[in-house]
Amino acid sequence: MRLVLDSNCVLALWVFGDPVLSGLRLACEAGEFTLLGNEACLVELERVLAYPVFKLVPEGAAATLAAYRARVEMVQNPASPAFRLPLCKDRDDQKFLELARDGKADCLLTRDKALLKLARKQVLHGSFAILTPEKFLQGHAS
Repeated sequence: MRLVLDSNCVLALWVFGDPVLSGLRLACEAGEFTLLGNEACLVELERVLAYPVFKLVPEGAAATLAAYRARVEMVQNPASPAFRLPLCKDRDDQKFLELARDGKADCLLTRDKALLKLARKQVLHGSFAILTPEKFLQGHAS
């Protein structure tokens, strides 16, 4: 299964160690899923890891970024996309939709309300799902 994790999911899994998501983290680390990434999403993750509110030392942020980068399969932007995506209300989140489409993801995992709202868009049906990581875990466990 091919997954896109938005920056907040990466933080929840690898920086904060959210216990609710421990099964997802273990599955990702065991290679049960192919995690997808691209330069735009990794640049955002690097920027987010440097936010002072998280109080990460630069070495720790760099180590987290390097470890995550090593886990992802890099996806290039195609010359002509497979289909047109709906526009996300938060333009900064559009890159995750593009990555999911271009990487032929099964799911985009996020807790972001603007992205989750797009899950109902008809154009996405049959391409990839947009789910909270909790909802994904419920479906994956059954």
